[in-house]
Amino acid sequence: MDDIVKQAMAKWPNVPHCLGWLGLDERGHWYLRDDHAQARGRFQSGVPGSKGSLLQHDKLIEFIHRNYAVDEKGAWFFQNGPQRVYVELAATPFVWRMSSDFKLTAQTGQETLAQTCFTDQAGRVYFETDMGFGLLHTLDVAKAAEGLEMDLWPLERVDAAEIPSRFAYTLSPEADNKKPL
Repeated sequence: MDDIVKQAMAKWPNVPHCLGWLGLDERGHWYLRDDHAQARGRFQSGVPGSKGSLLQHDKLIEFIHRNYAVDEKGAWFFQNGPQRVYVELAATPFVWRMSSDFKLTAQTGQETLAQTCFTDQAGRVYFETDMGFGLLHTLDVAKAAEGLEMDLWPLERVDAAEIPSRFAYTLSPEADNKKPL
C-alpha cells in the first residue's frame, strides 16, 4: 500500500466506505460506475450500461493495483486515501494472464505460480495460487490446456455458483451491505 494512503488513513480514520462505484470485469478491466450505471442494475447483471465506464487512465489503474486488498469478510477493495472503495467483481478478485512458461500474472501486475487448475460447467478456467483465486483470461485458455497436457497442475471441476463461498470472496459488497426495507 502506498505511504501516502497509509498517512491519509491515519489522519482521517472514520471516512465512510464507498460501495457500488468500482467494478472488475472478467478480462481484468476496471469500470467506474456512476449513479446512472448503478441505476441500470448490478455490475454482474449483464444489463447494458450497468458496468459503467471503462477506466483507461494508466496512472489511476496503477494506483488501484498498488492499493488493492481484501477485508476480513472476503470483500475486495481499493484503498483510496482514507476511503475504502469496495469492488464489484464480475467473477473473481484476480484475472490471470499466462506466459509462455506457464507463469501467471494478475491484472495488478503481480506474478504467481499456479497450484491447482479448475474448470466450471461453462468451460471457464480458474487457478488457485498463493496470491488467491482467479479466472484465467480467455485468450490464455489454449496455453492452460497445454500445461494440463503436461501435468503441470491438478485439474478439478467446480460449480460456478459455489466458487465465491468456496474461495472466500464476495462478488458484490454493495449487495451484501444493503439493508432490507
